[in-house]
Amino acid sequence: MADHANPHQHRILILDFGAQYTQLIGRCIRELGVYCEIYPWDVNPLRIDEFDANGIILSGGPASTYDDETPIAPDSVFQMGVPVLGICYGMQTMVSQLGGKVENADHREFGRAEVEISLANPLTGSKGKTLEVWMSHGDQVTELPQGFDVHGTTENCPYAIVVNESKRFYGVQFHPEVTHTLKGKEMLSAFIHDVCGCRSDWVASNIIDEQIRSVRKQVGDDHVILGLSGGVDSSVVAALLHRAIGPQLTCIFVDTGLLRLDEGDQVMDTFVKNLGVTVIRVNAEEEFLSQLQGVSDPEAKRKVIGNLFVTIFERESRKIDNAKWLAQGTIYPDVIESAGNKHGKAKIIKSHHNVGGLPDDMALSLLEPIRELFKDEVRRIGVELGLPENMVFRHPFPGPGLGVRILGEVKKEYADVLRQADAIFLEELYRHNLYHEISQAFAVFLPVKSVGVVGDNRAYEYVIALRAVETVDFMTANWKRIPYDVLEIVSNRIINEVRGISRVTYDISGKPPSTIEWE
Repeated sequence: MADHANPHQHRILILDFGAQYTQLIGRCIRELGVYCEIYPWDVNPLRIDEFDANGIILSGGPASTYDDETPIAPDSVFQMGVPVLGICYGMQTMVSQLGGKVENADHREFGRAEVEISLANPLTGSKGKTLEVWMSHGDQVTELPQGFDVHGTTENCPYAIVVNESKRFYGVQFHPEVTHTLKGKEMLSAFIHDVCGCRSDWVASNIIDEQIRSVRKQVGDDHVILGLSGGVDSSVVAALLHRAIGPQLTCIFVDTGLLRLDEGDQVMDTFVKNLGVTVIRVNAEEEFLSQLQGVSDPEAKRKVIGNLFVTIFERESRKIDNAKWLAQGTIYPDVIESAGNKHGKAKIIKSHHNVGGLPDDMALSLLEPIRELFKDEVRRIGVELGLPENMVFRHPFPGPGLGVRILGEVKKEYADVLRQADAIFLEELYRHNLYHEISQAFAVFLPVKSVGVVGDNRAYEYVIALRAVETVDFMTANWKRIPYDVLEIVSNRIINEVRGISRVTYDISGKPPSTIEWE
């Protein structure tokens, strides 16, 4: 991430101290139109210098500044002459490192709190106001370094906002990046725009233009191969590369027979008929079902599907003689995750194909044109590139596809039934304007039979389970409260229209303890 397409672009650097909300800070800054990156707290200080930030944000984190081996910001952060915003632990380490004091609080604060603004500042405006914020801390500042003043307090926290105006150092004990802090986004905007002087030039059209220039410079006249899955990331990469290098791109679309209803045809229509992309479609349903015969363990199924995908992809890739590059849909959270436990020195990027890692011996250079983007940014540029919204904003779909939504052994008859049931479920969610309120929704095939009555006859047929969840980060999730009348319509349609199903259930388990997918 050290090479930037536009070295004159305004940018913010976020140092991550391990907070669960760090990526929210980054996404919020990007949504405000300013480019930012996230580095681990112990990154080599030379990389901070090279980044040439207009401002630095220190994230929260679980540590205490008075521990023996507490994480700290590089001293250079406070000597660069750029504004610094410390959030929660970030504020505490700034205060501690600059000569103040942090101690365990008598009254911990977790949840909503009201901050009284005692002095005006660019982040919160005039004094006398009250801000509703989200607190999450057991430690707090008890003594300020020289040059700092208190600008805001809560009932239990006398140093909720602290400021050194001459150095443009700001500390907030709460989390402005979460929606529970009602004016939090405005505070972050004031910091990056008013204090740091950043322009809002990180927008979809500029992102596309810069990535096209970067790809053309990197690839030259070489040919590029992309494994196209129909998912959001690979679809956006395909559209972006097609605009950048046109006929130098060949996509390989492996139809595993485990995709959603008519998905293979939809992929070909979108990319071949509408965009003119070169796509090799490999109809591999028989190969996958044959390899999966008798395999019921979820992890074993994933390995079979992933390994076979790689085999087929390699086989087809060898037919393209002049290919020099392999494009992948790696996105920024993948990069952060790969580097997160490497103390800022990681150089290995995870292989992020949707079903399995592609082999290292393919002798192709790696091209990752969206690796600087968060998922919501990927979606925005997908729309800008002309991809259908129902493709760009579709729910996540697992790499092994229906292979892990059919419990136990995978059979063609099961996959065909599940495809139809799943399509009915999603169709009704769209019809009732619920699809985009839900983070992920799908049907699951249960290979158990249940007694039912179909017409005047007794039936002994299979069961479909429906799953719909709401989540921000997919690490935790709540089940979606879909109206009963909608569930009734879905259930009736599945039982009436899908041969072989006599019962429909709705999954009301959250994550944790359950996972979002059933396998």
